[in-house]
Amino acid sequence: MRESVIYQDIQQEKALSIVIRLLRRKVGTVPPTQLLKIQALDSTQLDDLAEALLDFSDLTDLEAWLVQNKG
Repeated sequence: MRESVIYQDIQQEKALSIVIRLLRRKVGTVPPTQLLKIQALDSTQLDDLAEALLDFSDLTDLEAWLVQNKG
């Protein structure tokens, strides 16, 4: 079950939803261009972003992370 593509897609969507909610709480409104970049991240990058956002203080931290991680 955990190896199925559908299961993995559902897990990816859940992780994406949580990361976006946390980002909005941490840095405020996330511009659509950054949202698109976040949505394009693979699961490993999304996990890395989830951890990194704990240290973010504003939107420029997110932008710098996305540039550095080619999101």
